[in-house]
Amino acid sequence: MGKWERRGRNQQLNKAGTIQTLYKKLKESKDFLVYHHTGPTPCVISYLKTMADPKILNESILPGLKNADLHSLEKIKEAITVENISITDQAEKIKEKVLQGYVVIQMTENDNQVLLIPASTKVGRKVSIPEIEFSVVGPKEAFVESLDKNMNLIRKRVPLPELTVKELSIGKLTNTRVAVVYIDGIANEININTVMQRLKEIDYDQMIDSSYIAQMIADNSNSPFPQLLDTERPDRMTEALVEGKIAILVDGSPHALTCPTTIVEFFSASDDYFMPWHLATVFRLIRLFAVLFSVLSTSLYVAILTHHHEMIPEELLATIISSRADIPFPPILEVIILELTIELLREAGARLPTKIGQTIGIVGGIVIGTAAVDAGLTSNVLLIIVALSALASFTTPVYQISNTIRLVRFPFIIGAQLWGLIGVSMVMALFIGHLIKLQSIGTPFFAPIYPLRFTDLKDAFIRLPFNKQTQRPIQTRPLKSERLQPSDANKKRDIDE
Repeated sequence: MGKWERRGRNQQLNKAGTIQTLYKKLKESKDFLVYHHTGPTPCVISYLKTMADPKILNESILPGLKNADLHSLEKIKEAITVENISITDQAEKIKEKVLQGYVVIQMTENDNQVLLIPASTKVGRKVSIPEIEFSVVGPKEAFVESLDKNMNLIRKRVPLPELTVKELSIGKLTNTRVAVVYIDGIANEININTVMQRLKEIDYDQMIDSSYIAQMIADNSNSPFPQLLDTERPDRMTEALVEGKIAILVDGSPHALTCPTTIVEFFSASDDYFMPWHLATVFRLIRLFAVLFSVLSTSLYVAILTHHHEMIPEELLATIISSRADIPFPPILEVIILELTIELLREAGARLPTKIGQTIGIVGGIVIGTAAVDAGLTSNVLLIIVALSALASFTTPVYQISNTIRLVRFPFIIGAQLWGLIGVSMVMALFIGHLIKLQSIGTPFFAPIYPLRFTDLKDAFIRLPFNKQTQRPIQTRPLKSERLQPSDANKKRDIDE
């Protein structure tokens, strides 16, 4: 036997051994079935019954094996009316397809070459209304855990051949499907390559949700501020794609990521684009004011009562003195007790079942607040401020940034206790400096505030009419920046013109 013949035979033996090892491992699982078909076409059928659809097996595969002249896998392939059937002898591919729900057919149990037939069962919930980013008006569809269903929701909103989808498998153990979506000709190539490179560099054993990716590809993983926008709304993702941004979807996750993003996007709600621009602007400004109030209110209370009594008006000073007459704690301890109580109520409400959680949040807040005032542990004034602060933090339309707001108020409280208003100013300067340095996929996160971009301010703190937004946002660096011809922006033709 020649050298090359021996090498070829050894490769075949190694390959056969690999396939047999795979089948031996799979047979240890109760849901892996090996069926010896003894009809006109004798063969061996193997599949995972928990992953394969029995309807496809019984209605499409088994009826095709009734012919008596099917003596090869090629003949069986022609007889079975299922799309995307393939023949292979690669053990790695067989393993991948079996675990995805494919049916494997062999002529004999020791054959290396097999027929792979798609028969995956589709298990998952139906498309429902958004639960986190709920809107009063506008679309009522939300992403689900199926990547294919989510792509359907996107493609029906953007029926363009330029809508490009690139798919990867991430996770050494889970092999999770991850899709990168963008509009070719609008999205910047640099942003696309950056996202693809960072995704390919992920070396982790599991990828359960899109939030894993948001943490792994962020420019600064130590920042409390989210650098990719998380959304469950297909309409919001569509809007991001049209602006030249990139979307990331993960199979098994009902949330998608869009990037690059800026901090002002976390305070714009979907409702802002479904109502007149005057109302949208007012509500957006109210939202921004609420966030500032939520972050600064308790720290200003501590700073003024501890270091700056002279700033309190005389009419209000008497009220504050009377409310704090029997309080044994300094303002800082009083604030921390109430803030931690609010956080405990939030966590309890979030972890308990919906109906019980609502009851705990409302009744618990009223009972604990009233008892704390009656027991002389806190003042009425601070209780009102903390309650309004918690209420203001709920106005943020994106859940990620609301968690950040909950965290960043504590450094402000500590700074207020140490140095008063100067301490509050110092902490504010530190956070603004951090935001200025922060980036989202290589683009400034603090835009359009810094660097200042006047054209992007049309949809930042205020929302101007659509006919005034003739350019796509500059921070995404789109290849095609023009959305609307400026000369056609104000034209309103009648039917007889």
